[in-house]
Amino acid sequence: MKITIIGTGFVGVVTAAVYASLGHQVTGLDIDKKKIKSLQKSQVPFYEPQLTNLLKQQQQQKRLKFTTSYAQAVKNAELVIIAVGTPSAPDGQADLSYVFASCESLALYLKKQTIVAIKSTVPPGTLDQVKQKINQARQQQKLSKIKYYLAALPEFLREGSAVQDTLKPDRVLIGTENSQVFQKLQKLHQPFKAPIVQMKPASAQMAKYAANAYLATRITFANQIADLCQKNGADIEEVLTGIGLDKRIGPHYWYPGLGYGGSCFPKDVKELAAYSRAIGEGDNILNKVNQINENRIPKLMRQFAKKLAGWQNKVVAVLGLSFKPHTDDLREAPATKVIPILLQAGAKVNSYDPMAQYSPPTSTNYQQFKKIKTACQDADVIIALIEWPEILSFDFSQVKTKKHQWFIDARNQFKPKQLEKLGYDYLGIGR
Repeated sequence: MKITIIGTGFVGVVTAAVYASLGHQVTGLDIDKKKIKSLQKSQVPFYEPQLTNLLKQQQQQKRLKFTTSYAQAVKNAELVIIAVGTPSAPDGQADLSYVFASCESLALYLKKQTIVAIKSTVPPGTLDQVKQKINQARQQQKLSKIKYYLAALPEFLREGSAVQDTLKPDRVLIGTENSQVFQKLQKLHQPFKAPIVQMKPASAQMAKYAANAYLATRITFANQIADLCQKNGADIEEVLTGIGLDKRIGPHYWYPGLGYGGSCFPKDVKELAAYSRAIGEGDNILNKVNQINENRIPKLMRQFAKKLAGWQNKVVAVLGLSFKPHTDDLREAPATKVIPILLQAGAKVNSYDPMAQYSPPTSTNYQQFKKIKTACQDADVIIALIEWPEILSFDFSQVKTKKHQWFIDARNQFKPKQLEKLGYDYLGIGR
């Protein structure tokens, strides 16, 4: 199949490389000339495990190419996938301007029977607007009417494991009520050997938002219970073990800590909450989840400050800058909120991350190091923010000094007794 993917961000590049690996002819399209030049040289502008090698392989096999030309990319495509960004608008809802701009541009080169599938995260009802934009663009250029098809094809990729998530998905949702379109998209995804589910386009789009909102809610619930444990002497990890044995609940995806971050959860929860308000259904849990998560880091940092008698003049080592391991993405990362709070409170901050680079609004009293040992040198407080393997496996006895030192375990990844045996005062979440 000849496939064009519009948008060469995280989702677009991963999807293009994986589809090419299945033997399809894939073209990645973007109006960003600098990004396209980089991708043509097999240089990925972000870090994602396995992606660079896969990209090189498919380009060498001549199954994958990148261009800025809509004419070149769209005119022969059997399937056009829109995977552009949908950032949040000022009112919190999804900004669909990039989606609509893509539709207006591709409309001029669309051939008969082409499927246009929206992979970008968009609210239910967007396909009707997409159809309107395509038809209007063709009318303005006095182009003849043609038969084309629309579908919703939401993605469920996780940064840090996106290639494997695409090759081995939990499910593939295809939003179309046209049996022909479903059969073609079903055939495309059969090599993944995952459940393929046909549903209404609106259902597929809603499922994407609902999945992320549920996972974000699960994290928020764990944090709320952890706060209660902090007050009553219970251990959140023991509590989660206890409730996780209930088959209706399960032991998976409990992450008590500083809240959820990244490129999807905060954005999607905010957008779904805003969407619910826009349609008169704003009295729901989604708006509260968003509010709780936004307030969590300042709340915990105040609690830690009380325990430590303030941050003033303390040397603080912050370990882990990206929002999760195995990515360099700083979007909504805890470090981007924690470090400014520390600096404003008068601390000196040293940081470490294997991949991410972070520059706070004020660089005074801030320095990033390439080694954990150097970042922790003479630290009064060590904050393990993100569970990078390099951080979890580090021997913290190497940086223990004779002075009083605190160890804040922001994701409950360490064993308190082991750190206390080394001489640290341990602080976890709900422990």
